[in-house]
Amino acid sequence: MAIKIVTDSTSDIDREIQQKLDITIIPLTVHFPDESFVEGHISLEYFYSKLEKSPVIPTSSQPSSGDIQVVFERLIAQGHDIIAIFLSSKISGTYENALSARETILKQYPDAKIEIIDSLNTAMALGYPVIEIAREAQAGRPFEELTQYARQLIDRMRFYFVPATLEYLRKGGRIGSAAALVGSILDLKPVLYYANGLTAVAKKVRSMRGAVKHMLRILEADCQKHGLQAVIVQHINSLSKAKELAQTIKDKYNMAVSIVAVGPVVGLHVGPGTLGIMYCLARSSQKIT
Repeated sequence: MAIKIVTDSTSDIDREIQQKLDITIIPLTVHFPDESFVEGHISLEYFYSKLEKSPVIPTSSQPSSGDIQVVFERLIAQGHDIIAIFLSSKISGTYENALSARETILKQYPDAKIEIIDSLNTAMALGYPVIEIAREAQAGRPFEELTQYARQLIDRMRFYFVPATLEYLRKGGRIGSAAALVGSILDLKPVLYYANGLTAVAKKVRSMRGAVKHMLRILEADCQKHGLQAVIVQHINSLSKAKELAQTIKDKYNMAVSIVAVGPVVGLHVGPGTLGIMYCLARSSQKIT
């Protein structure tokens, strides 16, 4: 018997890492008017090329409680315990569907241990805690300690990002056409972040360069207060800028910085050119018990 770690495809976890750490990933699906794609089963190059050409923003759908139940039941039948960490319940019904799936499973397997955790985040701000918990599970850390550590990591995650254009926010109905036009004329870039599971605006800044500088100032302020455990630069079709940003952070903090592309379900809302910084604080901004 082992402890199995489950998450969803918005976690942006590399396939090699997934296989090495035996992480089970349940996919979400993206729907264009003419075709649908299971996240993780389509190249990012093809998806973002299609997104740029599409007059409308595609939609996404979460796995059903039945889909999740199938995964849980397979693992429980094999004698495993489960810790499942999913994207924010404020932006997707995946977490609620997982709770429903667990309720059904427990009727058949009343002694099953299934912990469902809401990350209140997405992308690598979800993926990083999942990877860390999977490593600790393989090292033999007990179930209760793993669930506590997962919640501590989630409390310490920060994710700031900047879209290169307001067009995708406009198409998705997150801002009006007038606001998008004014933002385009003034070259305004909103620095976005996740607050209590929802996207919020940290600041509106002139130019992408100014927005990146603002993200770095936030990173520095958090580092001074809480220290840094890990930093990951995320991007959408902006690898050269991501490398430049990662190098800046490496040079300043003398630490490894990974670069990870953003997947379709998250990326469809902000579009190509988006650049972001995900980091994990070394100490929580709240008391950890």
